[in-house]
Formats: sequence, C-alpha cells, structure tokens
Amino acid sequence: MTRADADAGPEAELATDGTDEDADAGADGDADAGTDQPTKVAIACQGGGSHTAFTAGLLRTLLREWDDDRYELVGISGTSGGAFNALAVWYGLVTADADAAADLLESLWADLTASDPADRWTNTAAVASSRIQTSGVPTPQVSPYFLPGAWYGQQRIKGILERHVDFDRVPDLCTRAAPELVVGTVDVEGGVFETFVDEEVTAEAVLASAAVPDLFRGVRIGGHLHWDGLFSQNPPVMDLLTVDADRKPEELWVLQINPQERESEPKTLSAIADRRNELSGNLSLNQELRFVHWVNEWIDAGHLPRSQYSRVTVRRIEMGKRYDYPTKLDRSERFVRELMDLGETRAREFLDGLEEDRRTAGEGTGDDGRSTADHSGISVHSTRHHRRAQGDGAGRRDAGESDERTGEGPAGDRRATDDRAGDGDGATDDRAGGGDGASDEGSPSDAETG
Repeated sequence: MTRADADAGPEAELATDGTDEDADAGADGDADAGTDQPTKVAIACQGGGSHTAFTAGLLRTLLREWDDDRYELVGISGTSGGAFNALAVWYGLVTADADAAADLLESLWADLTASDPADRWTNTAAVASSRIQTSGVPTPQVSPYFLPGAWYGQQRIKGILERHVDFDRVPDLCTRAAPELVVGTVDVEGGVFETFVDEEVTAEAVLASAAVPDLFRGVRIGGHLHWDGLFSQNPPVMDLLTVDADRKPEELWVLQINPQERESEPKTLSAIADRRNELSGNLSLNQELRFVHWVNEWIDAGHLPRSQYSRVTVRRIEMGKRYDYPTKLDRSERFVRELMDLGETRAREFLDGLEEDRRTAGEGTGDDGRSTADHSGISVHSTRHHRRAQGDGAGRRDAGESDERTGEGPAGDRRATDDRAGDGDGATDDRAGGGDGASDEGSPSDAETG
C-alpha cells in the first residue's frame, strides 16, 4: 500500500453565496465545460453506522434515475458505513451498470440487516445496552479485545463484503475511465488521516474504516493500526478534488448523515451524547470544506489563476430527520427499511431540485432555497495528482494496460496530516435540524457498525 501526503495545499474551496451563477463563474478555466458534455460529479458518503442505510436508499434511487447524457460519475468516497455504500456503487458500475450497482446496494444491506433470530436478539440487546449507557446508568464496559463477539462481528462483515465484491479484481478494474474510489480511515499509532484509493481498497481497508474502537478491534494494514474514519475524514473530500484535470469533478454531492446545527441546548446525558457524536462526525467535513472556502475566495480575488483553478458546485443531501445515537447500532429490518425509504424520498426531492435549477438557470437565477441542495462553489487545482508512490507497481490503468499512471505532485507518504483543513469552522450555509429525539430535521451521527 502506498501513502501520499494529502495536505492538498490551496487546491479547493467553497463559496457561500449559494448560487449556480457562482459555479458558472469559474467555468472559464475548463476547456470541456460545454453544455453538450455531461457534468462530472463526485459523491462523498458520510459514515453513521446503521443510519447509512439512508445513504444506500438515496444512492439506489439516484442510480435508477441516472442520466448518462447529463452526469458522469468521476469519483465516490465513503467512511465507515458510507464506505460500504461507496464500494458497492463503484463495483457495480465498473463491472456492469447503474442498475447493477443499485441492485448490489440492495443485496448488500439485505445481508447486513439482522434477519435471523439470533442476530435479531443480538441487535436488540446492543441497542438496548447503548440506550442504557447514554442515559447515564452505570453499566460494565469491556474492551472489544476481550469480547469474542466483537471479533466475530468483524469477520461477519468481512465475509459479507467479500460475498458481494471480488476484491482480487479491484486492481484490474481501476482503469482511467473508472470513477475514483476512496475509503477513509485513521492511523491510530501515527495519529494522522489515511485514505485508501482505488486498487488500495481491500476488504481489510473497508473493515478498518468501520472499526469503531468501542465496538471492534483496530485493523492492521501495512504495519499500521487503523480505526474508524470518523476520527479522520468523514467523508473524504480532498481526494476527490485533487485529481487530474480530465477527471476533476464539476459538482460534489455530499450525502450527509449528521445534522450540522442544533436549535436547543443538550442538557440530558443522552442529548449530550447525541450531540457529541454528531459533532465528531461533522468536524472533519467542515474543516475540509472551510479550507475549500478559503481557496475559492482567493480565486474570486484574483490571487489564483482561473487557467489552473475552476469551480465545482457543492450540493448537500441531508437526512432531514433526527434519530438518537443508539439507533446507529440498530440493524433491524424495520429500521433499515425505514431509512432506505427515507433515502429514496430525499433523492427524489434532490432530483426535483436539480430540475428546478436547470429551469431557473435559464432565467439567470440559481438558488432554490432547498435544504436538500446546497449550491456552493468549489474550486480545485487542475493539475494536482496525488495517487501513487513511484515504484510500487500500482496505478490506475487503461483497459488492457499494466503500466502505472503517473501525474504531477509528490509521491511517497499517503497519510494526510491535520493541517490540511482550516481552523475547525464549517461552511456557514449548511442546514440541519435541532431538537432531541426523532424529529423532521437533523440526523444521527457517527459510530459505525456496518
């Protein structure tokens, strides 16, 4: 496995005026930005345990409605449960088509769901135990290193992943035409972000991305111990933006599980636990987008040339309903189906918003005010390439080729340091709900169980 420094430098950034005109302003630097070409899209899938069934339902609907004449998927990333979804979409697309990818999402989650009697009992016990703990009732806690069930759970997840994805085929499927696949983790011992890209993505890498330290043992890869990507990039964004010019996304769709805002002060122990989890899941995303925001301002101010930098529209699709933290462990058939149905609803709202944008764009406006679509500009350096260390024999290939694809930018350490993303504030135009318990705004947060 290769590691490359992913502190992308001034590569990308998010504007906050919220208009499609803002995105169009940067089109000067894109030679292929004609209206007759499909829009290049990258998708980032946030983690959130069982709540990422919402993302699966959303992605499944987007894939069913995908129009190749309008959109080209050039990259997809994910953390924890979001990584499961990103992997399924990528593998289905590169081995078949959008319909196959949608079917793969459905079958993957059917296997992840607690369906047999023993698994249903285990699931009920896990959710109940978490609810008791977050309420403040003293309960004994045991390290996952001393619980045989924790090891068994990881092996079960790994078996499900390998049942649906032939990881031995992944390197050969990483052609130039294939979307980029990115999985986020954290290096426990090094204390740095780490992403696995394309042929680096193995069953162990995806398992590491979902290794919640309270629930599962860390996963050792390449001599380094990895934990859940919640602690690093949730989801990875910069890896999707710092690519070659011909694969640079014009739009970034962020599928966000965790609510950005909360209207009321969390006072109960369970409410405090919910909010801590939500913040943990969003901070890294906000840092990356804030850094993106800075660069966009530099472009607007003329400090960065449009010949090398161009804008990308950022659209967020949020869950729009708040669940408490223990439900992130809930893999019951009823709850998973509820979340997937909610994802389908949000996807259709999002697609309706895109159609409205297309209509209003012709009238000179672009802000439809929807909470499900955040129209923000991002710019990304057109020449940065961060993929592989030289000499490791790995690389994105043309179909039938075995030579390594190389590009600009330094090769070497793949881990991303914590100076890559701003001062911790997030994009200010995000929308999310508040309140405790289940409501029609916000969402859960980020302890992953797969």
